Amino acid sequence: MLRKLACAALLAASVASAYAQDFPSKSITIVVPNPPGGLVDTSARLVGDPLAKVIKQSVVIDNRPGGSGNIAYQAVGRAKPDGYTLLASYSAYHTGNPWLMKDLPWAPKDFAPVALVAVATNVITVHPSLPVNTLKELVDYLKKNPGKVNYASQGNGSLSHLGTELFKQQTGTSIIHVPYKGSGQAIQDVLAGQVQMFITTPPSVIQHIQSGKLKALAVAGKSRHPNLPNVPTTAEAGVPGFELEAWVALFAPAATPQPVIAKLTQDIKLALDQPETRTRAATQGVEARYMPPEALGSLVKKELDYWGDVIKKAHITLD
Repeated sequence: MLRKLACAALLAASVASAYAQDFPSKSITIVVPNPPGGLVDTSARLVGDPLAKVIKQSVVIDNRPGGSGNIAYQAVGRAKPDGYTLLASYSAYHTGNPWLMKDLPWAPKDFAPVALVAVATNVITVHPSLPVNTLKELVDYLKKNPGKVNYASQGNGSLSHLGTELFKQQTGTSIIHVPYKGSGQAIQDVLAGQVQMFITTPPSVIQHIQSGKLKALAVAGKSRHPNLPNVPTTAEAGVPGFELEAWVALFAPAATPQPVIAKLTQDIKLALDQPETRTRAATQGVEARYMPPEALGSLVKKELDYWGDVIKKAHITLD
């Protein structure tokens, strides 16, 4: 019996290895849980274009927004585990939704890590009508005017939502949450002054900061953003400890053969290492950053614990 099981296992491994040698033989689809524009879509296209050249097959970007990411996550979680359907996972959805929803139609265990592809620090922006010019002035203003300032997010459970709740916890301030369906809708109302504050990644706001339509008070990272060299970090601006970095990573359905995962992550690394990929990423305000499957899996576990604590302390639910 044991011999039969061992032979079956060897045969399965041999088939998977042979399959991986011919992989990919057709186009790969990357499912994006957000509408076009913004960090996740930008990151998917950032890796998708050079990946197509590496694998000599087309890479299709399939935007499936809605349900706080759950429509896309459920679709990929139930997809055939053959490596041809991947998820461009957004950090807030991947590590926040399991704590925010009791009846989540997917679980982190439904996905196999493939590769981290991009990260972006967040920038704290306000509408020019708000009478503040520094982060310290903003905190003082918020404390003197509790509940009178609104903040935008890309939606309930997004990193801009969870991150601003973390900002409130760390600064002892009260700000009213106004959720939108994606960055595009949020930025329209922020630019119009209907919502006064937006903590988000640079791709959504950098052009508006550079044109003077928004004030950038601080970058929530360890170092200044290369496209915003005059904007201080949160530590430099007087709020040390508040750091907020979003990431986008590719995942496959959990049962995807390991040799296929190995081939995918190797090809993704090659795609991200292309000089034109890094140049394009810098232009768009994100950092192309590769991380292999095992390290990505460890990152997910660490952030699940971290954001679980933040969410429980803020009493946030999406049910």
